[in-house]
Amino acid sequence: MPFPEHYDQLITLRRKAATLSSVQRLLNWDQETYMPKAAGPGRSDQQAAIAELAHKAATDPRLGDLISQCEADQGLLADERTAANIREMRRDYDMATRLPGDLVAELAKVGSQAQEVWKEARAKSNFKMFAPWLDRMMSLTRRKAECYGVPQGGELYDALLDEYEPKARAAEIEAIFTPLRPRLSALIGEISASKKKVSTKVLTSKIPAERQHAFGQFVLETMGFDLTAGRLDVTTHPFCEGLAPGDTRLTTRYRDEKFTDALYGTMHEMGHGLYEQGLPKDKLYGQPLSESISLGIHESQSRMWENFVGRSRAFWVWALPKARKMLGGALAKATVDQLHAAVNTAAPSYIRVEADEATYNLHIMLRFEIERALISGDLPIKDVPGVWNENFQRLLGIKVPDDRHGCLQDVHWSFGLVGYFPTYTLGNLYAAQFWEKINKDIKGLDGLIAKGEFSKLKTWLNRKIHAHGRQYRAGELCQKITGRPLSADPFMRYLEGKLRPIYGI
Repeated sequence: MPFPEHYDQLITLRRKAATLSSVQRLLNWDQETYMPKAAGPGRSDQQAAIAELAHKAATDPRLGDLISQCEADQGLLADERTAANIREMRRDYDMATRLPGDLVAELAKVGSQAQEVWKEARAKSNFKMFAPWLDRMMSLTRRKAECYGVPQGGELYDALLDEYEPKARAAEIEAIFTPLRPRLSALIGEISASKKKVSTKVLTSKIPAERQHAFGQFVLETMGFDLTAGRLDVTTHPFCEGLAPGDTRLTTRYRDEKFTDALYGTMHEMGHGLYEQGLPKDKLYGQPLSESISLGIHESQSRMWENFVGRSRAFWVWALPKARKMLGGALAKATVDQLHAAVNTAAPSYIRVEADEATYNLHIMLRFEIERALISGDLPIKDVPGVWNENFQRLLGIKVPDDRHGCLQDVHWSFGLVGYFPTYTLGNLYAAQFWEKINKDIKGLDGLIAKGEFSKLKTWLNRKIHAHGRQYRAGELCQKITGRPLSADPFMRYLEGKLRPIYGI
């Protein structure tokens, strides 16, 4: 059945706006991968220019008029998916039109500049070098939040959180984190008190980056990532970028002495990539129905493949023989049980992206507390390292040695991604709740993983999560799939069920 002309015109304008946005993301990807260092100043001008064009397209008054016409068309609203599409286009338009174009351009330009300073400051472990740029980005980000407006009964931070996790509130996040923190601490305490020590020696052999890269590509191809519609590259801080139909970019990073860091980093970004490739972009590009629901749901996909699949014993039953062939003699004497235990060790560490599953969420809680205080104005920029180090020791029990291992380790704040970090923990919780349902629906899943058969899992995710685009809110989708609202209980059952046997608890 054909759509009315006003709906078709709306979709055409949205596609044009999405294309400009994809060019902006392509510039970001290039800056994080292959851009020459000397190109930084020119890139910041390019970023500002394209950001202004993309914002102009997203705020075109014709979009607003057409959305209003569609909202008044009862024939369109009678279809559930079309009505959701219109609802989400209204949300996007209202958010975009609250931001002045000059602010959008300045955020893009300063963010590009700050990112280059962050890279150098991190390498030199020198927060003072980055502090003025962080101050500028936080001021701009606060202005952006003020433009969005404080939700009723909420706080300024909520306006930023809403960008990444629609309708979520800081108070709700805090209500999830507060009871989860002692449960994690208790489990970590049990592990620390255990007399059984787990060796990680099997992971310490040096393996050349090119061998690791080949093995990583083999794993992600076997799991279903389409390399004819994507690629895997190297960067300082791994990420995934879904640019357009047929173009999903993954990045990772390598270190010689611990090949599983790169392996799990690659699998994590692959989880994001499978979500991007599973969205119905070919037919619906530019429409909310072709886009991800929220970063919490996006993160559930990456953490599921990285941890629930990749750190399972079944995974190593399949992967170890392949790894022995592709990574050289380093794993010749390794056993499945040794690897399974080694990749599931739990102990406090400095770097979030390398943290184990038991301590990872404590890293997120720290960042949530700090960025919330930065936006409220309660935390001066100059005090960030001291507050970070003090609270890191409170939460994880170890002393931060330097800024590179502390407040400079993550790239997010350099280009204004505030409100982003809590979605990582939400992703872990969604993943665990989905995983329990998946194991009920796919009988013998461990056996399939042990054989390297991942198609049933990928198909389940495609049908249950990816295909919907933004038809549902995150909590609504969770309820629809699992029959329950989001809870930390499945995540704790998963962690305790895996770690207690490994540590003989």
